[in-house]
Amino acid sequence: ASLMAVCAWISIPFGYIAFTLQTFAVSLALFTLGGKWGTASVCVYLLLGAVGLPVFSGFQGGLGTLLGVTGGYLWGFVATGLIYWGFEKLCKPLGAILGLLACYVLGSVWFCLYSGGGSFVAAVASCVMPYVIPDAGKVYLAWVCGRRIQNGLTRNG
Repeated sequence: ASLMAVCAWISIPFGYIAFTLQTFAVSLALFTLGGKWGTASVCVYLLLGAVGLPVFSGFQGGLGTLLGVTGGYLWGFVATGLIYWGFEKLCKPLGAILGLLACYVLGSVWFCLYSGGGSFVAAVASCVMPYVIPDAGKVYLAWVCGRRIQNGLTRNG
């Protein structure tokens, strides 16, 4: 959860949603802790933000952020964890990718509802498309790092 906060603070402003390393941190938590504990860490992260700690992008916190225009993408991290958990035994990278897609869908639907019924296609165009390639790279990097961490824990544990 603390790594997710630090990675949220590393951001480049861009439209409604800043480029951050949150996707990397969420994916790394899942790849290293597993679906159950990785999802729990995402929930702890959101709980810390909900009580007002400035753990989200732009050093924001509070229910207003979780219920705001981009809150659906934060809630989508829970969906990412749950889907990863479901695919963990089958194919971890596939679970992470499908989880990220679910995060995109949930966040985009939330964005549409929050903005008064705007077009889903427009939400995807502005809130997802600019992030697909960077997010895919972050998931891949998290997978590589997670494997190394797991190998190190196995050898030294």
